[in-house]
Amino acid sequence: MMQFFFKVNLGRMVELFQGTWKSISCENFEEYMKELGIGRASRKLGCLAKPTVTIMTQEDLITIKTKSIFKNNEISFKLGEEFEETTPGGVKTKSMVILDDDSLIQVQDWDGKEITIRRKLVDEKMVVESVVNNVTCTRIYERVQTSPVSNF
Repeated sequence: MMQFFFKVNLGRMVELFQGTWKSISCENFEEYMKELGIGRASRKLGCLAKPTVTIMTQEDLITIKTKSIFKNNEISFKLGEEFEETTPGGVKTKSMVILDDDSLIQVQDWDGKEITIRRKLVDEKMVVESVVNNVTCTRIYERVQTSPVSNF
């Protein structure tokens, strides 16, 4: 019974993240990318991007699609299971995502650097904090309201 409650509660938490989100602000992204070793030209382009993130679930598989005018990326994973991903910059990493204190926390092993990406909901917005070597980038996203389909 406890396992059923845990799965239902866990599923409900993840459901709150489902939907499409549009970036409305970004702080310290260029410094974050510099810390990752991203070149100057790519950093400048990355700072101009206003990505849209779509989070979907199918049973216990979570998919996060990130789209911008420069790069698109998609990851699919199960909570607590390690998976391989290729970052938008083309780096292959090992990642794991857990749910902790109402946040989706992703930890990446990137060429010996540990990157933590925390996604949390605050005042109906999704706040994404990415940290590497004490450099933090914060992006804030608003939920995109989908309009009903019209037959007219």
